[in-house]
Amino acid sequence: MSTVPVDDAAIAQAKQLRDQFQRFLREYEFGMREVETKISILRDEFTHMHAYNPIEHVSSRLKSPDGIVEKVARKGIDPDFDVIRREITDIAGVRVTCSFVTDVYRLFELFTRQDDITVLMVKDYIAEPKPNGYRSLHAIVEVPVFLSTGAIPVPVEVQFRTIAMDFWASLEHKIHYKFDGRVPAHLVQSLTEAADAAGELDLRMERLHREALEINHRVIEA
Repeated sequence: MSTVPVDDAAIAQAKQLRDQFQRFLREYEFGMREVETKISILRDEFTHMHAYNPIEHVSSRLKSPDGIVEKVARKGIDPDFDVIRREITDIAGVRVTCSFVTDVYRLFELFTRQDDITVLMVKDYIAEPKPNGYRSLHAIVEVPVFLSTGAIPVPVEVQFRTIAMDFWASLEHKIHYKFDGRVPAHLVQSLTEAADAAGELDLRMERLHREALEINHRVIEA
């Protein structure tokens, strides 16, 4: 049985491409960590200085190599690292889940007004929900990552949403995945109605929270 001779040059080229891809993803991982650190500092500052924590939880994700390749193909862009960096802005993502809608906007303002944060794009799906009812505040920001070779700006997608919005979005994603994107019309309608109910729940819970604070304030003053 004959064997195909190993092309050392081809192997070296493949390894070089692998190493470049790993460095490319590592930059996004570092950018994601920078954002997580900034959010964590805000959370700790609120907890210790204001005795109130507006952040319920924080999660993050880095798009997989296969996910990046699929998006490159779907968008029809050149498989070049500079082009990918410019055209695909959600490789690194951080999700901040808050208690109330006012907390969403407050944290967004505190986070984005930091001197080393550059806001590239904002999509407010809370003020203007998507047709399916999706609500969330999205921001694409650039954060500096300091490497041994110098500082580089890394884009990170940051999503701010309430607990109710997060619960709805998680369920909606699972249903779309189950039906491979072809969700029956009656389920789509039910999801939209559920999104409206979640929005109403957010408003009601915030009113209750505000009323509880006012009652507590009057008790303290009495």
